[in-house]
Amino acid sequence: MGPRLASQADDLEVSEATASGAGKSHPLRPPSVTPSVTIKGAAGIHVVSGVALLRPEEQVFEAMLDGWQAQQTARNLSLATIAARLRVIRAFAEHVNSYPWQWLPQMIDEWSTDLRAVRGLARSTLRGYQEAVRLFCEYLTDPAYGWAGECQRRFGSHPVQVCHEWNTAVHVQSNESDPRKRAFTVDELQALFDHADEQVMRIRGAGRKGWLPAFRDATLLKTAYAYGLRRNEARMLDVVDFSTNPHAPEFGDLGVCHVRHGKAMAGSAPKRRSVLTIWPWGEDILRQWITEVRPLLAHDGNPALWPSERRDRIGLQRINSQLTTYRNALGLGPGLDFHSLRRSYVTHLIEAGWDPLFVQQQAGHEHASTTSIYTCVSSDFRTRTLRAALDQTMGQALPGATG
Repeated sequence: MGPRLASQADDLEVSEATASGAGKSHPLRPPSVTPSVTIKGAAGIHVVSGVALLRPEEQVFEAMLDGWQAQQTARNLSLATIAARLRVIRAFAEHVNSYPWQWLPQMIDEWSTDLRAVRGLARSTLRGYQEAVRLFCEYLTDPAYGWAGECQRRFGSHPVQVCHEWNTAVHVQSNESDPRKRAFTVDELQALFDHADEQVMRIRGAGRKGWLPAFRDATLLKTAYAYGLRRNEARMLDVVDFSTNPHAPEFGDLGVCHVRHGKAMAGSAPKRRSVLTIWPWGEDILRQWITEVRPLLAHDGNPALWPSERRDRIGLQRINSQLTTYRNALGLGPGLDFHSLRRSYVTHLIEAGWDPLFVQQQAGHEHASTTSIYTCVSSDFRTRTLRAALDQTMGQALPGATG
């Protein structure tokens, strides 16, 4: 049974205004609050100095979490990232049944073993959990924040770094994804899209109104593949996120897809990119959806490209569950997920002979090595490439020879 982690009590100072208003009196602020500390996350901002706490262990631990949250917020990290890290720290504290000034490196060994052997976490997930604990300990042991001294005064002990190279997972290769994850083959992709279309016809033929969401789901899957989109990139598209490509007027006002919610770097806003329409069928299915079907589902004023029946925008869970349902109905393996549509986009473009730099820019990858990880070229493509190279070599060595 882990420690009972109570919410921060009234005698903890959590207002960020303390830092900017240092030295000024406040009718609701105890005079014992340390006024000189102005660093985000510092102990002097979050713990009342010289006052006996009712539940000192719990309250100091909560103050540490609040301080770490403030420090990460100041670094401009996303709120989702911060919340996830805080959950990891609470889970670790509960598992080891102790507070940060009592933690030891051996506890990381035992916790990590439980996560891998019992809960079956992926390697990358385990490393992320360990990294959260490492960062929290790094914050607590930094002299600038004063937590070591605060704990030494109150508890006769202080936090130490418990995550080291010898007791944590090491990131040793660029790609650590589940080896089952792969791209769809062309035949599998065609079967997926055909099955999604069949559901629309089946539901509509039965006279049920659910054909509109089914049509949306089928079009969303095709669009994600047509533009190589990640799940949230596809979900967050608005109708206005398409424009003309002057170099490809045949696509009309759907020649460019402007992705505004791309995968962000740490501490940065979502990364934007523009993806050019390259397949005529992509423009066809989008135009039919926008002009004929979407108006029957979306309420007036809703900008979302993929509206929901109950909310303005479709949820991530709906996207996942629908693809899983279609995949299972076709007897396809769990290695094919929504991200496999993006893998397929990169793979099929490379197999079709598109320039690798163009594919890299379409996918929004910073480095060509990332695009190469996504590329899952088929054995047929590799065989054709090898055969062409051998024929060219033989032709140069023996003029008139054919392979």
